[in-house]
Amino acid sequence: MTLTNQDISDLVSFRHELHRHPEISGEEEQTAKRVFAFIEDTNPAQILTGLGGHGVAAVYDSGHDGPTILFRSETDALPIEEISSIPHRSTVPGKSHMCGHDGHTAILAAMARQLGRDGPAKGRVVLMFQPAEETGAGAAGVVADPRYENIRPDFAFSLHNLPGTPLGHVRLKEGVVNCASRGMRIVLEGKTAHSSMPETGTSPMLAVSRLMPELAKLGGGSFTEDEFAMVTVTHTQMGEAVFGIAPGRAEVWATLRTRLDEPMAQLCADAEEVAIGIADEHGLKLTIDYHEIFVASINDAGAVAHLRAALDAEGIRHDDKELPMRASEDFGIFGHGSKSAMLFLGAGTDHPALHNPDYDFPDDLIAIGSRIFMRAARNILG
Repeated sequence: MTLTNQDISDLVSFRHELHRHPEISGEEEQTAKRVFAFIEDTNPAQILTGLGGHGVAAVYDSGHDGPTILFRSETDALPIEEISSIPHRSTVPGKSHMCGHDGHTAILAAMARQLGRDGPAKGRVVLMFQPAEETGAGAAGVVADPRYENIRPDFAFSLHNLPGTPLGHVRLKEGVVNCASRGMRIVLEGKTAHSSMPETGTSPMLAVSRLMPELAKLGGGSFTEDEFAMVTVTHTQMGEAVFGIAPGRAEVWATLRTRLDEPMAQLCADAEEVAIGIADEHGLKLTIDYHEIFVASINDAGAVAHLRAALDAEGIRHDDKELPMRASEDFGIFGHGSKSAMLFLGAGTDHPALHNPDYDFPDDLIAIGSRIFMRAARNILG
């Protein structure tokens, strides 16, 4: 279960190539081709492409009965301008790998190298290079693909690098690790007017000024409680950028967040009730739709036990500090029908934070991450 010096060199070069050519959610066509080219010569029994958009799944099948284990990485980048001066900095204006998905992909590519030399003794390993994690569409698209049934796993594992935690140190716990969330877009429509005669139109201005604080009030409960709920207004736009027209249309965007999936329906209903009441009061037409829907990520106790055993066998320190997180992660949907668990791998205490414009994935984590996952695979499948 070791990587050669040549492997490490190739994997770092592969990661840097992905970093130089970032593609955001839904656009990962060339990334998928690069992944395919890198893993093709590791001789998987099957490579599926186009899963959930631009997803790639490599299947390493022992030919003997046994569990199917899926390891997931993400392939999408972010719409952020990179400001670093590293040699492999992004070559695409306004887009960059500021969340480390290039590194997560390299970890699975490292597993492909090792599985190609020495496959599982029983069952199957599926390496799932998943698109569109940042929007929540990728995992849902993969699971909805009819071909997923042929690779549906007994266990599903994933990881995310975590700046602020010592390099190589792991955070891992049972139960909730990431919140459910969804984006709510509220559109208010009235009638424009000349700015000298606003009374002849129907402006959404007062409605917007009331709606934003009323939505924020819907949050409540301590984050340690299952009833926790949170609403964050993230964007608003009203009218045109001119001085001569009183506005007739506005949008308010908010992120709704709950610790568990079940309270989300009630939080949505409460937010809709507030929006309906304010729109009616001000004589405005109301439209509501939802985007970027993430279910809660809940680590299965049995899956966590396998990861802990792998960490202990590899001598990697771990604890459950700083978990769960309020942030969302679309890996949670893999837990609907499979035993799943996600761990968080320290990127360094002084490392730039995720989504910062000067972030870069630490290459040392490629070997560490692949060691953990390979040990888990060997422990389960032999």
